[in-house]
Amino acid sequence: MKTLLIAALAVAMSPTLTMAKTQAAPAAPAPAARAAAPGPQGAPAADTPLLGAAQPAPDCGNLHGLNGRAFCVTAPLAGVGALAETYIAHFESQGWLVADGDDNRVVLIKRKDGGVCDGMQMVAFYDTARPSAPETPGYLGFATIPGNVCAGQPAAAAGATPQ
Repeated sequence: MKTLLIAALAVAMSPTLTMAKTQAAPAAPAPAARAAAPGPQGAPAADTPLLGAAQPAPDCGNLHGLNGRAFCVTAPLAGVGALAETYIAHFESQGWLVADGDDNRVVLIKRKDGGVCDGMQMVAFYDTARPSAPETPGYLGFATIPGNVCAGQPAAAAGATPQ
């Protein structure tokens, strides 16, 4: 099973949140100057529940222009990695599949009839202009991806079974 994990804040406090493909082999930290790239935007995933320590953050911390473009939650930075894993597990229980991701983003898809897929992305971020500490607010933003995210993929290869 392919999972993406937002690494928990280390004692040394990385300047950015880092996403890894497995717990055993974390990815290199993203450059500090790089903002969380939300990618194509649909609408805020407003049906996202509050899970774990998440608190609503309707203004998305006024960061990265996500206000009004994503549904955001906040939690102390030290807990954002675990919170992201909680959200991934929740969405997987709802039939979503982790399809892709990068340093601070997870792309999820949900297959529907006729080769159509809904898409959603979760981005992790915090205000890099402020000192990072375990209690610094961290954020997760959730937004739909417009259109059929499976449209560019060829139909199931001969003998392959779709998931």
